[in-house]
Amino acid sequence: MTSARVSQRIGSIAESATLAVDAKAKALKAAGRPVIGFGAGEPDFATPSYIVDAAVDAARQPKYHRYSPAAGLPELREAIAKKTLRDSGYEAAASQVLVTNGGKQAVYNSFATLLDPGDEVIVPTPYWTTYPEAIRLAGGVPVEVFAGPEQGYLVTVDQLEAALTPRTKILLFVSPSNPTGAVYAPEQVKEIGQWAASKGLWVITDEIYEHLTYDGVPFTSIATAAPELGDRVVILNGVAKTYAMTGWRVGWMIGPADVIKAATNLQSHATSNVANVSQIAALAAVSGPLDVVEEMKVAFDRRRKAMVSALNAIDGVDCPTPHGAFYAYADVRGLLGRELGGVRPATSAELAALILDKVEVAIVPGEAFGPSGYVRLSYALGDEDLAEGVGRLAEFLGTAK
Repeated sequence: MTSARVSQRIGSIAESATLAVDAKAKALKAAGRPVIGFGAGEPDFATPSYIVDAAVDAARQPKYHRYSPAAGLPELREAIAKKTLRDSGYEAAASQVLVTNGGKQAVYNSFATLLDPGDEVIVPTPYWTTYPEAIRLAGGVPVEVFAGPEQGYLVTVDQLEAALTPRTKILLFVSPSNPTGAVYAPEQVKEIGQWAASKGLWVITDEIYEHLTYDGVPFTSIATAAPELGDRVVILNGVAKTYAMTGWRVGWMIGPADVIKAATNLQSHATSNVANVSQIAALAAVSGPLDVVEEMKVAFDRRRKAMVSALNAIDGVDCPTPHGAFYAYADVRGLLGRELGGVRPATSAELAALILDKVEVAIVPGEAFGPSGYVRLSYALGDEDLAEGVGRLAEFLGTAK
């Protein structure tokens, strides 16, 4: 008997749907097709010049041409701890910080460090596509708890309680949310955190969109809102979204010392240190002012309003107004089964494929984030492209409501 060429563990991983859509859109663009891509969660702005200048200077210094500690440059770990106190109100020592190769490695490290085979993780849904794959890679079991548009894509404590079993070890908490842009109110964050603490659960909280909230809606860190969690909380973050640094690949995890030490041991064998030039760029980012972030937010807010308005004008589409991140998560169940371009799509995946084929607009179907019947569109792209893209959608799908 011949064995499979690829291991079952790796072969069972689903490709990142968001990256797949983005790659297809870019390939079509390279082939000369006028594709508008709403797929990737990537700001269209350049990384601020003061951050780039710090990286250029670092690249000329021989000390940064060498290996550095697997957990990160000491000065960056210290700066991240200070930044976390400033922005999340959470106090941690530099020794509780692990600098990772982007936010995704922080996600993987956290689940790999905390989960044993069969342990369950409650995953509020819609979820970012990488979470369940990272959980499964660690031997864990993702347990989806779905909150639809009728409740603003926000799960309740009653829903979480219903999903609890003796195998539950971790609650994943994400606010602002990717893919929905939903933001939990401070009292909701506190209630959920207190519930998790009362059940003895760990909480892994992804705060990477902390600075991207709108309409006066505040960001609230569950680590601060529910001090009852004690040392059973891990904070994930990074510079990618706030500072338009997706390609620099710098994220981090913050947690209790024993967890960070174990995760550092894992990273020492997997990738070792993050590229030093990128770490110095991240140091400039987290130590610097937030003025540039506010400037980007003005553009994001303008695009958010334009996109939501245009989507809600389409018959069969319902798009709650997102209060964070840079995504609109539209309910398209009203379009399914309708004849569009000579086809009757039965799922949001079929609808997204049809839209890309007929009007060359790339969107990500809900199947990447949970149940079918929804689509995610990023508004982190130029105003002209956004207007052109939603215009094509409106023309193809119809705007009479």
